Amino acid sequence: QVQLVESGGGLVQAGGSLRLSCAASGRTLSSYGMGWFRQAPGKERTFVAAMSRNGGSTAYADSVKGRFTISRENAKNMVYLQMNSLKPEDTAVYYCAADGTTWTTVAATTLRAYDYWGQGTQVTVSS
Repeated sequence: QVQLVESGGGLVQAGGSLRLSCAASGRTLSSYGMGWFRQAPGKERTFVAAMSRNGGSTAYADSVKGRFTISRENAKNMVYLQMNSLKPEDTAVYYCAADGTTWTTVAATTLRAYDYWGQGTQVTVSS
């Protein structure tokens, strides 16, 4: 089992940048595909970005392509989400998640693929 803790959220103006971090404990992150999801008030949790277990594949929601980048440092048991050119519609609680079952070369994009979740970090983008 793995425990996940997100950090790095905050308030930023439109056009600004933030880097979210996800710290894992309990098991090494190299055993998991990793993903980021977000949930805006009154809306469902949706996919943002993912990286396969072997780090060779990534996937992004169309709304963040070219602006967000997912990365991982297995040696530090850390996953990151670099968010650039932020927009007010990016405002949400962002969740880190670990996927222990999908094939090692696949970056899973569905919520049900993920077994473990962090508590979330709030990102607010002002216009």
